[in-house]
Amino acid sequence: MNDNDEKPVTIITGRVWRKKGAKPEGVHIMLVAPDDDSAVRSALEALAKEGYAEAELDQIGDMQGEPDDEPHISAYQGALEGEVSIVTFNEPL
Repeated sequence: MNDNDEKPVTIITGRVWRKKGAKPEGVHIMLVAPDDDSAVRSALEALAKEGYAEAELDQIGDMQGEPDDEPHISAYQGALEGEVSIVTFNEPL
């Protein structure tokens, strides 16, 4: 990869809690980072800024192209623009 190549969008999946002991929400975090450690650090900082008390991150990987559906399309675009994009959803029981 040379300097002109775009870095891939990294996606991190897991669960988050607004308050300790509250019901968990599923989370997909999209961002561009130089490595996995930096991605996890940036994701945790962004979650803390958004007021999440706890996070449990399960998987990390590079996305293989743009997603097909909202809100993931907007999150992907935000990540390409340098944002840490957070998508939450109800965690299935």
